[in-house]
Amino acid sequence: MKKLIKNILIPTFLGGLVGIIINPFMNYQNITKPPLSPPGIIFPVVWTILYIIMGYSFYKQNEQNKTIYYTQLIVNLLWSIFFFIFKWYLFSSLWIILLIILVIIMIKNFYQENKISGLLNIPYLIWLFFALHLSFGVYFLN
Repeated sequence: MKKLIKNILIPTFLGGLVGIIINPFMNYQNITKPPLSPPGIIFPVVWTILYIIMGYSFYKQNEQNKTIYYTQLIVNLLWSIFFFIFKWYLFSSLWIILLIILVIIMIKNFYQENKISGLLNIPYLIWLFFALHLSFGVYFLN
């Protein structure tokens, strides 16, 4: 049970910490957004759910998938800093492509170890494609 709680808390806590760090820099209301952009309140809700799922799926893994898991998590967390603090919209869009590649590798590795664990990350991958649309949209419109 301790391992489960730890694996859920790590990404959720780090995601929340990054949210606190970037909060003073967020300008989501003031930028021109692409079609299908959700209201800002949706993002912390979705990310919290995804971090919980991500942590649970990692809990079902053995240590051999630790490197890909933590690599994608770090890349994930850095995206918000690049996008909101530095306003590097093009770089952030390209960064999401890197993240998508890492998550695909992670899903494949997780699936080989535990099918449900791999499949649980499909919503995360879908959300990243949506985030890619939003990120490139912000870049082109601003």
